[in-house]
Amino acid sequence: MRYFSVVIILMLLMASLNVQARFNPWEHTKTPFEGPAAAIGEYANGCLSGAEALPLSGKGFQVIRPQRDRYYGHPNLVNFVQQYAVQLQGEGIEQILVGDMSMPRGGQFDYGHSSHQIGLDVDIWLRLTEKPLSKAELKSPRALTVVDNQEFAIDTAAWNPQHKLMIKVAAQDPQVARIFVNGAIKQQLCNERTQADDAWLNKVRPWWGHSAHMHVRLNCPKDNPDCKAQKPINPGHGCEDIAWWKQQFYTAKSAPKKELDKPSPRKPKPLQVKPQQCEPLTWAAP
Repeated sequence: MRYFSVVIILMLLMASLNVQARFNPWEHTKTPFEGPAAAIGEYANGCLSGAEALPLSGKGFQVIRPQRDRYYGHPNLVNFVQQYAVQLQGEGIEQILVGDMSMPRGGQFDYGHSSHQIGLDVDIWLRLTEKPLSKAELKSPRALTVVDNQEFAIDTAAWNPQHKLMIKVAAQDPQVARIFVNGAIKQQLCNERTQADDAWLNKVRPWWGHSAHMHVRLNCPKDNPDCKAQKPINPGHGCEDIAWWKQQFYTAKSAPKKELDKPSPRKPKPLQVKPQQCEPLTWAAP
């Protein structure tokens, strides 16, 4: 009997250690770190000091799914979103829906995003609303996919000129480094391209998913030396890259379908080794 008691105690202890070993402090912080505003590390491996919370609503915008606490960003990003919404109102787009930014101290998400870690990324939904959404609608919003899932093309019933305008206005902002959209959206922009578009179209990068939102990424702030920028984008409009994305789409579509096993529970991502400058952010009270 004593033997089995010892075994059970050891098993419980090991389970407890395993939970502690996987504890992700970034998902459990509820307040920003009280320090100078600083984006630290890389977009997909870093943290955020001195974050600001984007108001849940403002002139021309609303934050969706506020219960997730992902509406924090570097002050540059908060200012960008607010000014961008006002600028779009001047262009006839009255209301935008703001998706995920960063958590209060940035850092790694257990599920979903790989980036959005240093307060310089924001998802802007492509669904446009004529009037503000209710609290219930904001908590569980309905997305608008503008891509045809059966073909490498946009859904002509969903796409409209305002979507191009949203992307163009953001891309023309000098603070913006890149904008990620579905490859079919980039293809549509290339199809509509004029020579005058080349100056901003370069920043629009095709990526997996991103069929219902645009992912805007700002440049590292000049006074944040610990922020690591990505490699510069090659010169040109980038439309020649679309052929590769199109090939990937149809290759995946034509591949034999595997029999699906019973889905296993999702596992959180392995914890990353953060830059040393991020350590004090985890020591401070959450």
